[in-house]
Amino acid sequence: MQILDLLFGKPLASGEERAEQIGPASGIPIFGLDALSSAAYGPEAALTLMIPLGLQGLHLIIPVTAAILVLLVILYFSYRQTIEAYPHGGGSYTVATENLGNGPGLLAAAALMIDYVLTAAVGISAGVGALVSAAPQLQPHTLAICLVILVILTVINMRGVRDTGVVFMVPTYLFIGTLLTVIFVGLVRALTSGGHPHPITPPPVLPPATAMLTIWLVLKVFSSGCTAMTGVEAVSNGVLAFREPTTKNAKRTLTIIIVLLIALLAGIALLCHAYGIGATNPDAPGYQSVLSQLTAAVMGRGWFYYLTIGSILLVLALSANTAFADFPRLTRSIALHDYLPHVFILRGRRLLYSHGIYALVGLTGALLILFGGVTDRLIPLYAIGAFMAFTFSQTGMVVHWWRKRGPGWQTRMVINGIGAIATGITLLVVLTAKFLDGAWVTALLIPLLILAMASTRRHYRRVAREVADPYPLNVVNLQPPLVIIPLDKWNRVTEKALRFALSLSPDIIAIHVQTADDHGTSVCDEWEHKIAEPLRTAGMKVPELVTLESPYRFILAPVMNFVLEKEKALERRQIAVLVPELVVKHWWENLLHNQRANLLKLMLLVKGNQRVMVINIPWYLHRG
Repeated sequence: MQILDLLFGKPLASGEERAEQIGPASGIPIFGLDALSSAAYGPEAALTLMIPLGLQGLHLIIPVTAAILVLLVILYFSYRQTIEAYPHGGGSYTVATENLGNGPGLLAAAALMIDYVLTAAVGISAGVGALVSAAPQLQPHTLAICLVILVILTVINMRGVRDTGVVFMVPTYLFIGTLLTVIFVGLVRALTSGGHPHPITPPPVLPPATAMLTIWLVLKVFSSGCTAMTGVEAVSNGVLAFREPTTKNAKRTLTIIIVLLIALLAGIALLCHAYGIGATNPDAPGYQSVLSQLTAAVMGRGWFYYLTIGSILLVLALSANTAFADFPRLTRSIALHDYLPHVFILRGRRLLYSHGIYALVGLTGALLILFGGVTDRLIPLYAIGAFMAFTFSQTGMVVHWWRKRGPGWQTRMVINGIGAIATGITLLVVLTAKFLDGAWVTALLIPLLILAMASTRRHYRRVAREVADPYPLNVVNLQPPLVIIPLDKWNRVTEKALRFALSLSPDIIAIHVQTADDHGTSVCDEWEHKIAEPLRTAGMKVPELVTLESPYRFILAPVMNFVLEKEKALERRQIAVLVPELVVKHWWENLLHNQRANLLKLMLLVKGNQRVMVINIPWYLHRG
């Protein structure tokens, strides 16, 4: 317990939940890391596709970034309204389900779940990519470093919302401060030099153009750059994490995040154009990220360069925290509607929805292993889920305002309508441009996930119908059960089982399976002296002893068949099967004993029915 307290903190009582709520200062690291860190890999993803254009590609980055920023501003105003309309948390799933129905709600839920898993995977891989840029000798260990960071993030997040915000605050504000410093200094130098600043450390020379600029390429560049907008929904989904006034604090946090993101994206695009910085091939030797080139060009490769790259690495890796903060809340909301297992509703020792974290970690780890921890291999799968969720959320808000009406509802509906149209068009562009590059995987996973959730709901509905009982307690035909006990030898475990059986019912059948390989004394040899005689003396009924022959040395199958035959013969009688078993003190001692008792219980539970009950009779070893 002390080790758990050290790693994850002491358990929190339900009444301490208010102390775990946060303000904007902590809200930015917790809910804004995904959006802010996308400034590191969004422009890089767009510039990577422009490598074949050579120098011509740099002229494209500014208009593409401008289009992305316009879309970002639309989303900002749309989600401010969502926060106001849904002060208890207005994620895409909630908004779509309440206003559009279960089908669109499930589609939004599946898209958002996939997006959060990709958020965690892309954030970690991009962070390691920044590390590899500064230390190329680490490139062969990319995947291992990714998995180590995933474990560290898990431990930090399991400590609770408040502790997580405190831990992430320093690297987040260091990242913002260093990158804004680079942008400010770079822009000043660009302005004072007439738009042609001299880089302190020259970036790699852009290769000659090997392709022509086409509309299709522009669409692909735009779709890759749109990954910079993932994470915008996080604040609206986690409104309840903020302290009072929750709505005001949530809106303030969203505003700060969006303003910072606009400044970062615009600054990076302008400096890349001014300094002639393009992307390099991540699979080629000597790879450098765009931000590594940009920082070196503006500030040189001194201490500030390594401080900046270090902060970028930390924030990119920690940006997965947005998924850790929102994925469990999303799975809880879905589970409340019976579309996911109910374990996602349970809160753990630190008031977290721990099973959502476990699922996120498992899926993220699998994704990192599958794609080798390389960001560019994950990017084609990215943003589709986010924009699908954006579209359903904004469309749901249009229906919400139409139904609710109230002061200013027309203006609000128009704002969300513009958001729905803009994100819907972007979704089609992203899906079309990235489909063959890997987006088909996401497009396939979403319906499969919806089918799984629909099956889960059908199961819970079936269970509810089957166990529902509208009638009072049935007191007819109450009688002691027929007790069946499988026995091997006479010992203290056997005695304990028989004593309990005698307290349950006068009708007891003891069964012993006889095989040709049996050696030594069995319970049959001592039945008369050790069991039957003391019972007759006490005036009690002697249990029936049945010996089952097993020519093929099977033990469990004959017992199972005997129980099922008795169940068929006694149509209205309950049957209680008592299973004696040893319970050892240390887990490794289980290896020294057969596990027939556990297997028999499993078989009885799988093949039995409502009239067959299984009762454990444990004998605890080494416990006086």
